[in-house]
Amino acid sequence: MNILESKKEIKSFKAMDILEKAIEMEDIIHLELGEPDFDTPKPIKDEGIRAINEEKIIYTHSMGMKELRTEIAKYYNEKYGTNICYENIVVTAGTSPALLLAIYVVLEYSHKKEILTSNPGYACYPNFINFLSGKMKNYDLDINNNFKMDINKIKEKITENTAAILINSPSNPTGDVIKEKEYQEIADLGLCVISDEIYQGLVYNGKQYDSILNYTDNAIVLNGFSKLFSMTGWRLGYLIVPDKFLSLTQKLEQNLFISANTISQYAAIKALTSLEVEKEVENMIKEYNNRRIITINELKKHNLKIAANPEGAYYMIIDVREYTDNSLKFAYEILEKAKVAVTPGIDFGSNLEGFIRISYATSTENIIEGIRRIGDYIKGL
Repeated sequence: MNILESKKEIKSFKAMDILEKAIEMEDIIHLELGEPDFDTPKPIKDEGIRAINEEKIIYTHSMGMKELRTEIAKYYNEKYGTNICYENIVVTAGTSPALLLAIYVVLEYSHKKEILTSNPGYACYPNFINFLSGKMKNYDLDINNNFKMDINKIKEKITENTAAILINSPSNPTGDVIKEKEYQEIADLGLCVISDEIYQGLVYNGKQYDSILNYTDNAIVLNGFSKLFSMTGWRLGYLIVPDKFLSLTQKLEQNLFISANTISQYAAIKALTSLEVEKEVENMIKEYNNRRIITINELKKHNLKIAANPEGAYYMIIDVREYTDNSLKFAYEILEKAKVAVTPGIDFGSNLEGFIRISYATSTENIIEGIRRIGDYIKGL
């Protein structure tokens, strides 16, 4: 498949389609997007402003500022118990470019086409794989077991043409967190692993920080500042890349992006080094957990079926198969009649058809009112 052909396979996010419709309407409760409602911590903003005032606005090294890369390596080594060097860090303009680079590098280096991904999984994964002329092979997560992975189902999908397995923990959309035993099982497959760790830190039960890098060196990790530090609009992410992929990754970064945003890089250094920011992030995590508990209680109160008890990120899956077999249509009905924007499960794969996803990255008031409206609408069906 060439790029022109692969473009035909790229689909828009259903959540964004819902959002575009919702912003034209009044009195809408937004539960569809993973957009933190917390402001970026003040020390981070102040550092960005300082960079502008001091005219620190020229291009940086294509791999990112050495100081930032050093702090990222230090952060991972201290939080995750890894042993990485700054030379293996590539700073990117958000985690989406990081993912694009990771997929391309793995496909090009391996001379193979297939990448294993979970069903359900993040909506952009198939788009990126298709765009880069790869082939996505899904393995189903267990609907009846909190959408957990089954290593045997993964093994069944491996062929001589498998380039890598793409994992995400904590998971969007299910909130599942990969445990140590599961990480080890993935590592033992012997495949290259692309690990999307953008929601790391947002974990409410058990080990808060863990990485595939603790189990195998044959992995590319992508992470960023959008979720944990509430810096979505700053557009800054990074890759942790093994030596064998570094040269190709740098060439791509240079040619596609030149370098990541300079101002955001200065701000990100402050995000990783400020004790005030660290305390504020801890408070955010506590509040997300509080909202998670409230969301669970409100769903139960309104007799809405929770499909998975999330341990991380800030999403909840609701089982609506009793009422529909078309989650996209149902999401638009909820928008029109209940005035609540939700994400249809089909956005994340066929295994989530008949489900909807809501986000609790919003105020408690919005969560309570939004769930009440959904519950009242469903009661009337």
